[in-house]
Amino acid sequence: MAVLSLENISQEFGGLRALDAFNLDVEESAIFGIIGPNGAGKTTLFNIITGIYTPTEGNIVFQGRNINQAATHKIACLGIARTFQNIRLFNKLSALDNVRIGCHGISKSGFFSSLFGLPSMLHEEKQIKEESKQLLTLVGLYDKREEYAENLAYGEQRRLEIARALALKPTLLLLDEPAAGMNSGEKAELMILIRQIRQDMKLTILIVEHDMNLVMNICERIAVLDYGRKIAEGSPSEVKSDERVIQSYLGAGA
Repeated sequence: MAVLSLENISQEFGGLRALDAFNLDVEESAIFGIIGPNGAGKTTLFNIITGIYTPTEGNIVFQGRNINQAATHKIACLGIARTFQNIRLFNKLSALDNVRIGCHGISKSGFFSSLFGLPSMLHEEKQIKEESKQLLTLVGLYDKREEYAENLAYGEQRRLEIARALALKPTLLLLDEPAAGMNSGEKAELMILIRQIRQDMKLTILIVEHDMNLVMNICERIAVLDYGRKIAEGSPSEVKSDERVIQSYLGAGA
């Protein structure tokens, strides 16, 4: 069953076609990769799925529901969370508070509950703090929970951003170049973490990534974008041996 279906998605910016009749089905519990050269339309695709852009043409269907016109915060509440290519953390807040902010994106206590410290709010705050600690444990940052985000190592910041996205309790997690800037050891740890997240939280994961070793080793299925068009889709072995992919992206030595 497809958790996410993109049906003939096109996106234009001032006459430039960033995506052109793009189709994709992401099955439940899959780890699905999107690859392609810079400017191929990968981040544009994530921005469309999360409501930052409304597609010029086509439909986005998430769990059987058309979300073309849904606002970004509504899409997050429906169960789609993401990380960004450029890390977006609250640098002057602790790791714990960064994750707590993510939890508040789906909290139920209203303004007056927070203002007057009503019992319902106090109970939810306690629950949010505990859930945030659990997420920090999952990504290996519990011991750094009181550290300012800006004082964390680069790879730790990447994992913190993943924890904050998970705080939204998504069904679908979008990871935009999660391995960018990581060393080989951090990338190996990231692959283990992604698999663990999928297993423990029963998530579907969609990854945009340039690191071919990571993509080929962790994704069950891969789609390849080039100049806004999908030129290939299949298993890692099928994509790696596709002549169009080799010529446009992987190179003759792939």
